[in-house]
Amino acid sequence: MAKNKIELAYMYFLPKPHKKGTPLRPIINTIHAVTARISKFLDQKLRPLFDRYVRSTTIVDGVDLLHQIDQYIQKGYFNSSTLFITFDITNLYTLLPQEESLKILDEFLRQHNCHRIHGISIETIIELARLVLQANAFVYGKKFYRQIIGGAMGSPFTLTLANIFMWKWERQTILSKLPSYELYGRYIDDVFFTSNENETTIKEWLDFTNQFHPNIKLTYTISQCLPFLDVLIHNQNGTLSSSVYHKPAAEPTILSYISDHPRHIFRNVIQTALMRAIRYSSTFEAFNIERRTIRLTLLYNNYPSIYINEQF
Repeated sequence: MAKNKIELAYMYFLPKPHKKGTPLRPIINTIHAVTARISKFLDQKLRPLFDRYVRSTTIVDGVDLLHQIDQYIQKGYFNSSTLFITFDITNLYTLLPQEESLKILDEFLRQHNCHRIHGISIETIIELARLVLQANAFVYGKKFYRQIIGGAMGSPFTLTLANIFMWKWERQTILSKLPSYELYGRYIDDVFFTSNENETTIKEWLDFTNQFHPNIKLTYTISQCLPFLDVLIHNQNGTLSSSVYHKPAAEPTILSYISDHPRHIFRNVIQTALMRAIRYSSTFEAFNIERRTIRLTLLYNNYPSIYINEQF
């Protein structure tokens, strides 16, 4: 990166309207920061390794979740008492312990025999990662700061490092308690698993998990009907039902039809929404409800009725 293109990172905030009290998420703009290319380089080299070796405990999206639940059902583990559990980690990125995360990164690479990554030694990878974490200087409110805990939200490598940190954490906590036949999957800092234990036992597992690390705190939900990502799942006396889930704070705003975009983009918006409804809806009734929601949303965003009918 040319010296005249390097800029000091700066911090800004994005609201979380779906959370109680609308807390703010701190974002550090590192696009032109001095470590930006190192962060991008590490992410490009390490993320494929994580995706390859931790696929069995990863949930990619709602379709993947339903596919994994379907396999769980086919194996005969799903019954009328099966509970669904979700939890999310509070402020994972900004509370990552830096040196401990680097040690776990080293352990992850050695355990999977990745002694050289594209010709680069583990020691060099760790030093580059340390540079990205510890040289994260930014400006906010006319003052200069250096982040001493966690990683910058906005830096590509932060996501990969957080995933690798969670790889170790989940093996030491919930996976050590959960029977191997139960379904467990994680989407970054959101976790889903099944259990046929009673609710008291599950709460004991989660309370143990919540106390395991001082920086990692979670909030959980235990139920036979709950959302995960954008899908709502329900255990109805041993029969699984599913539908599209919309967060209560979600606004009915999509790409406006009067915006200056190529025509095929608007068609793709509709087809994508309908395809999700088809994939997530376990009943024709659930599909029709979502189809109606899609139509109303499109009308609200200035899509002509004739155009909607052509796509439907």
